[in-house]
Amino acid sequence: MITKNAYAKVNLSLDIVGRREDGYHLVRMVMQSLDIKDILTFEKRISPVPSSEEDDDRIIIELVSSEGSGEFESKNNSNSDKDDLGRVPLGKDNLIYKVAKLMLEKFVWPVAPNEGVKITLEKHIPIAAGMAGGSSDAAATFKGINELFGLGIMDQDMMDMGVKLGADIPYCIMGGTALSEGIGEELTKLPDIPDCFFLVAKPIISVSTAEAYGGYDKLMEESCRSIKHPDVDGQVDAIYAGDLKRITDLFANVLEYVTSDNHAEIGILENIMMQCGAINAMMSGSGPTVFGIYDNREAAENAEKKLQETGLIESTFITVAV
Repeated sequence: MITKNAYAKVNLSLDIVGRREDGYHLVRMVMQSLDIKDILTFEKRISPVPSSEEDDDRIIIELVSSEGSGEFESKNNSNSDKDDLGRVPLGKDNLIYKVAKLMLEKFVWPVAPNEGVKITLEKHIPIAAGMAGGSSDAAATFKGINELFGLGIMDQDMMDMGVKLGADIPYCIMGGTALSEGIGEELTKLPDIPDCFFLVAKPIISVSTAEAYGGYDKLMEESCRSIKHPDVDGQVDAIYAGDLKRITDLFANVLEYVTSDNHAEIGILENIMMQCGAINAMMSGSGPTVFGIYDNREAAENAEKKLQETGLIESTFITVAV
């Protein structure tokens, strides 16, 4: 049995700099992984070679509840595209399944067609939150299958395969602090940011990535509104300098113009964080998750209590960068 952690991410900045002919947006952004994690376990299993795709049970995905959450219950459903649990699809639409099938088809089944895998997912990262939970689970699956079957595939090769399934997957394989460009596949490893505490708040609402990017395109086409684009290069320089105040001063996310317009909760949560001593606060990714950076845990804990009193919050975390 192999166990892998799948870490959440936040964006310290996010800019859209263009769009490819195939519809993918070109971005420049600084990404940071946090110690909020899903836990995936991988076990080999032996199954008969299926006569049809519908009969293929060589890949099993099971979702189990996180301790004390009461949010999920156990489910084994590897062959259904439509059934889901807690809005986590466990069938062939799930990125975990897609990665497992890709790796087994490419590297395992040509020599051992009856070998398969059971993958158990313990879910902690909020869903549809702008924290790359699905992409991080996919990245952990690349690593787990690679190790379980002793394939010896290099990270860069897994990143090259992963970008075809999701633009955030290469970053999630790399982790840490990184500059992300292109559609997310052009990555530059950056130094660790200075020690600090992240207060992360997921509102009750959920936002799809397609909704946010589509809204941004519409905003650009129909509005003369002034958009504050982040100084990504300046933030990268601040990271190299180890200047936490400067890093946070340069927080900016162009997708926040879209999500915050549709969901007033974003601004409310940011204001509470700032009033409670955050160095700065911002929405992550396509949203709706908001995070604030604090230089002491007590202030973050006080802010967390204030956020929970609003009735707007699904979940909160006080955590650190990893």
